[in-house]
Amino acid sequence: MNAPATFESFLLLDGEKKITVTKDTKVPNAAIFTVFKEDHTLGNLLMHQLLNDPQVLFSGYKVPHPLEHKFVLRIQTTADYSPQEALSNALTDLISEVTKIETRFKDAARERKDGND
Repeated sequence: MNAPATFESFLLLDGEKKITVTKDTKVPNAAIFTVFKEDHTLGNLLMHQLLNDPQVLFSGYKVPHPLEHKFVLRIQTTADYSPQEALSNALTDLISEVTKIETRFKDAARERKDGND
């Protein structure tokens, strides 16, 4: 069968990088991040989290091909704020939000369990 092994779609092999950064030479204060072994799930979350930042002028992503497990994220920021800072802050904020959701879920599950006993 010609299908690649299933682990190849999400595990980094030796020497593979998770993210590569390229400075966008056509637009001031912009960068292009290629994130490997990820898909629309993370791309969409990051794009929307970046758009919540008032210092981010543009954020967008695309998946170049459905059989390639990567997405390309483009970020443009104000002059005093780098795209790398914006991405780092967005990731930190997303981790915080997911932690809050996890805590609320566990609390609700515990309350439900205690109510059924």
